[in-house]
Amino acid sequence: MRIKLPHAPYISRKIALDLSKSGFISFKGGVEAIVQTTQEIFEADIKKEKALEERVKEVLESNEDEMDFMQIDRKNMFWLVKKKLAKDFDFIVSYEDRYLHLSHEILEVLWKKDLIDYNVSENKAKNVIYSSIESYLKKYEQIEDLVAERLENYKRKLIPGTEEYDLMFEKMYVEELQKQGMI
Repeated sequence: MRIKLPHAPYISRKIALDLSKSGFISFKGGVEAIVQTTQEIFEADIKKEKALEERVKEVLESNEDEMDFMQIDRKNMFWLVKKKLAKDFDFIVSYEDRYLHLSHEILEVLWKKDLIDYNVSENKAKNVIYSSIESYLKKYEQIEDLVAERLENYKRKLIPGTEEYDLMFEKMYVEELQKQGMI
């Protein structure tokens, strides 16, 4: 599953909370410093993927006539080109491998910035971060569906895509994350 830019602050806060609850990772710089650092790492990764996808779109657009002539499925071709160009962008396409890499990078940066300390193996500490990412991604889809359903049954009919809808969605989304202990 894919992490989107609006999710970076929430998943970063979940990681910070899970690290603090682990019992074997101590904070030296406070929760907000950990959230901020983690969020920066996620945002950089998300922006790297966006740049890669923009390049893929350029490649596909420049070969549009050939693809139409050969009746090539655009979605499959997008994925194939993305996999091929990923090396040039130093980007990991496989979600599992990507999130393992991000977990390692987050742990390393937090430790090098002297924001955390831990008295267990690096792998065990990294697994806390990976588990946070994984559990957030499993839950967020359920929460988005729940919030969308609530907005459908809202007293005043809100139109999806409008600023008012987006504001209400964000407010209810944050409330649901809080109810479920994810932030």
